[in-house]
Amino acid sequence: MTETSAVKTPTSEKKAGRSSNVLTWVIVILMIALVAPAIGCGAFGFAFAMASSQPASTGTGPAVGVITVEGMIVSGSGGFSLSGSVAASDTIVELIHQADDDPNIKAIILRINSPGGGVVASDEIHHALKQVDKPIVVSMGELAASGGYYIAAPSDFIYATPHTLTGSIGVISQFIVAEELLDEVGISMETITSGTVKDFGSPYRDMTEEERAYWQTLTDEIYEGFIEIVADGRNMDKDTVRELADGRIYTGQQALALGLVDAIGYYDDAVDKAAELGGIQGDPRIVEFTPEAGFLEMLYGFQSSQHSALSPDFLRRLTTPSVEFRYPGP
Repeated sequence: MTETSAVKTPTSEKKAGRSSNVLTWVIVILMIALVAPAIGCGAFGFAFAMASSQPASTGTGPAVGVITVEGMIVSGSGGFSLSGSVAASDTIVELIHQADDDPNIKAIILRINSPGGGVVASDEIHHALKQVDKPIVVSMGELAASGGYYIAAPSDFIYATPHTLTGSIGVISQFIVAEELLDEVGISMETITSGTVKDFGSPYRDMTEEERAYWQTLTDEIYEGFIEIVADGRNMDKDTVRELADGRIYTGQQALALGLVDAIGYYDDAVDKAAELGGIQGDPRIVEFTPEAGFLEMLYGFQSSQHSALSPDFLRRLTTPSVEFRYPGP
């Protein structure tokens, strides 16, 4: 059965124009509220990645491979968007495969500076890491939270700085409800569906109690999966993890005391540990695995894809129900 919808607009052309302007400003305000923090974090992350990266080694022999997970974890490919760096799952997975397939790479460092992101995207990266038959060492940056911690969990050793923000173990969904605003400007939405829950999460009406319970059940199921990932990766009891996994953030020092990381340390420490676990004698050769980028991406950090804050896909995702392993920030 197909779905149809119709919008009732006021008969007055002047009122319709005013309503249209109000809706336009609503969308702009929502975009600014949601995107502005990402722009700041993304711009910092992009600068951090560019300033701290080293050129890939051109030598031969045993080496440590470095893969950087920078920015929001999203599905698809690419490395940058108009809001800064993103960690696109297809790209990160490909880099993991490259490092795993290279016989000279004896261990892998995963540098994480991310608030997390999509559930499926995070799980795809986690799954790829689980297939690697080489030591994996995580070096956490400023932020390695929620999905960022999800992908860190299966590693052999995790370093955090004393002031790294990590944890935020949990699942989040956020919904926009514009029903009252539409009523004020004289706009209503009629929706015809094939089932009572087909328009669940619609921004044109409030959620019912039954729908909240339905979505909470889905959220709880995904949350339990997160608990299992952490318990398995950190060799911890599920009940212990559950006590820590109320969504709160931890500093690196707190995470160490709770068993969520293995040591306080920095990138150099991660290099030494990776060399040790990989059986490399002396100072290891470093090979950085980075995504290929076009001229505009390298120069401006542009990507005219689904990650653009101005794209139709972004506006669609803004109003589409979703679950995320994401730290929403303070």
